[in-house]
Amino acid sequence: METIWANSGDSHFLEPDDLWRTNLPKRLADLVPRSEKDPDGQWETVHIDGMSFRRKLPNPKLQEFYEASHRAPGAHDISKRIPDLDQEGIWAELVFPSLGMWSSSFRTPEVLREALRVSNDWAWDTIEKASPRLVTTAQVSTLDIDDAVAELERVAAMGYRAIFMPTAPHPLQKDYNRDEWEPFWAAAEAAGIVLAFHIGTDPIDLSSGGAVGQTFRGPGGAVLNYTETTYGGQRVVTKLVASGALDRHPNLKVLIAEGGATWVPFIADRIEEGYRQHAMAVRPKLKRSPREIIYSQVYASFQHDRSAIGAMTAMGYDKVMWGSDYPHMEGTYGHTQETLHGLFDGVDPKVRERITVGAFNELFPGVPAVPAAA
Repeated sequence: METIWANSGDSHFLEPDDLWRTNLPKRLADLVPRSEKDPDGQWETVHIDGMSFRRKLPNPKLQEFYEASHRAPGAHDISKRIPDLDQEGIWAELVFPSLGMWSSSFRTPEVLREALRVSNDWAWDTIEKASPRLVTTAQVSTLDIDDAVAELERVAAMGYRAIFMPTAPHPLQKDYNRDEWEPFWAAAEAAGIVLAFHIGTDPIDLSSGGAVGQTFRGPGGAVLNYTETTYGGQRVVTKLVASGALDRHPNLKVLIAEGGATWVPFIADRIEEGYRQHAMAVRPKLKRSPREIIYSQVYASFQHDRSAIGAMTAMGYDKVMWGSDYPHMEGTYGHTQETLHGLFDGVDPKVRERITVGAFNELFPGVPAVPAAA
């Protein structure tokens, strides 16, 4: 079977659990997340930034289910990363962090600022320098916008090309459609750095026991929760367009990772309709149409969705990017070539090239060329 080499707009790496604790001064290290398991192994107490909460641990079968997301050898060992990618036919990839999922739980700006600085320095040395095929995402605080701007400018000077952003800011901060974020959008545009919003990253609700991605329970709960994660990406694009942030910064590029791509033309239609039909109430007024803004500045990655190809071929949206979601269970690890052939066999080669390689190279120029098909 021909190997379809593809760049991936979505992957993850597991940092060492003790990365923050071992690299911060003790007064700050004492405030980063740590857990204490009960002797019966059924509950744990999580401590973070002066707060504590208890949560029930997954039963053994569910724990095996979660661990399946990290079964790939290169998930937490950079020396095994490239062999994993070669095996799958993945060439370059955008790499998201894992510890950053805790960011919304901090209350002290200094702790979050310094913890993410540690993460960024570690990821640059460990991941970015490991291979020119790896494009690493930096992290910034969304608790303090001044801190976010300062860290964005620092990592851009290091050579970072992308910043991971949660689909909603810290609960104690203003939302992305507010003017307070204007300095950050301006700094990202000036630095030429991509803002990579990953779905499923809304703030963790500590009041519900620190549950991540658990909004619904009962019949259909697993599917409801999985589907729910996609909406955050759609909301953040709507905020950035409706507030005028992308219109004011036409060179700012945004990626919504893992959320599919077919929603983009629909959201463009919906915003256009609202902007037109409710013109008397719309503020601010945009210089360009919502569709033009979205189609020129917003990229979207998918892994299995056949409809994503139609977003380009039938709807004219060419910022579609494939992603493996390595090594997560929702991704293609172990069956990447089967997935790529199922998606692209019989598809116009120019369309295939654009989705598997071209859109990625447009966002992140300079990665080595993909090998010829074999």
